[in-house]
Amino acid sequence: MERRITGGECRIEQREDGNRVAVGYGAVFHRADDAGTEYELWDGAVERIDPGAFSEALARPDDVRGLYNHQSDHLLGRMSAGTLRLATDARGLRYEIDLPDTQMGRDVATSIERGDLTGSSFAFVPSETAWSRDGDREVRTIKSVRLYDVGPVTFPAYGSASTSLRSDGEPIDARSERDDWQYLEREAAREGRDRRTRARLLEIDLRS
Repeated sequence: MERRITGGECRIEQREDGNRVAVGYGAVFHRADDAGTEYELWDGAVERIDPGAFSEALARPDDVRGLYNHQSDHLLGRMSAGTLRLATDARGLRYEIDLPDTQMGRDVATSIERGDLTGSSFAFVPSETAWSRDGDREVRTIKSVRLYDVGPVTFPAYGSASTSLRSDGEPIDARSERDDWQYLEREAAREGRDRRTRARLLEIDLRS
């Protein structure tokens, strides 16, 4: 399973029944005029989301969960329960989550209102991808996915990612958080490579 922290402005809507609904974007489609709509996989390689990437997932539909920070014990909503609703528009994958009247639901709403949570994310397994080149860069385009969860997260990875529950709808700049997330991912990847290298060296040493 892969996770990409993406999104767009998100807000709280107060419904007539008194429930608070988090409305935002779990994913943004690539736009040539916005570098923040692509994700750096590694130096010289980026990832982009095709506008049709979620068509099959929504048509089946996948029983997607609304999670906070991808944590299964931080459940905010679910497609099959009707407490999570998904749709696509020109911008990306739009979600609505009926926030539960639980400590977690209230905490998430408060954190978004305060501006502490400024990102959204989705977890997926790609079922169709395409590789191409754009100048001196490799480009991985996500064409279709099996979708597992969407929801608010702490570190946005795409430059266009933002989450805002402010009543004025003013988007929050999330580029610095994207950089933080990418740094953490690069450090994790580097650590994994170092461990594999040490394991191979140890194996060679044991054989000699």
